[in-house]
Amino acid sequence: MKRVVFTNKGGVGKTSIACNLAAISAAEGYRTLLVDLDAQANATQYLTGCGPDDTPSGIADFFRQTLFPGSGKAQANVHPTPFDNFFLIAGSPELAELQPKLEAKFKIRKLAKLLDRLAADYDRIYLDTPPGFGFYSLSALLAADRCLVPFDCDSFSLTAIDRLLAELEDIADDHDGAAKIEGVVVNQFPARGALPEALIAELEQRGIPVFDERLMSSVKMKESHHACRPLIHLDPNHKLTRQFVALFHALED
Repeated sequence: MKRVVFTNKGGVGKTSIACNLAAISAAEGYRTLLVDLDAQANATQYLTGCGPDDTPSGIADFFRQTLFPGSGKAQANVHPTPFDNFFLIAGSPELAELQPKLEAKFKIRKLAKLLDRLAADYDRIYLDTPPGFGFYSLSALLAADRCLVPFDCDSFSLTAIDRLLAELEDIADDHDGAAKIEGVVVNQFPARGALPEALIAELEQRGIPVFDERLMSSVKMKESHHACRPLIHLDPNHKLTRQFVALFHALED
């Protein structure tokens, strides 16, 4: 299964969701790969502790090879993370430099072909993308089987989500094998307040699939980022960790 976490809005916890679901997948015994397609390389930093200037070779090398092919198929270096069963294809700032060249050469299907080859070696593949419908996000949506859409209980997010889901459906209609919308993941859910419940109810009334599992807002996530340890390894008994585990099991059911 190849799963992309995507939204065109920044700051909704997309990277945190992708990395923590992947970490739980690996902790539960699945051989798991995370692909970091963001030039900011936040997922790579989270899982390795490397800053943007010292990230290991990764997905940018693969895309560079597709632009300047030599002998054989383009390959991406896969690195083990510090966690069992958990592997990473790193992001890097070079992705931003490569993007206009890749768009000009229409290399939009190259990632899908790479992941089809890698799928035999991994039980689960997660993709973290930059926000917006750019080259790397579209490549991920064409490479993945399923798409999770984060939602942060914000009125602006509600205004945009219908358009976002319509655009995702258009991509699926226009491209064979594009990711199907699996559902909306409610993130940064506050413990109190009527507005978040009202926003979620409105999504459900519109017929938008929303997972029952809510991910609370917690400083523990920031601590997890700082420690470069996903929650399942930092504090497996924390309430937010348990919520992530419940979401993971809902996806697997």
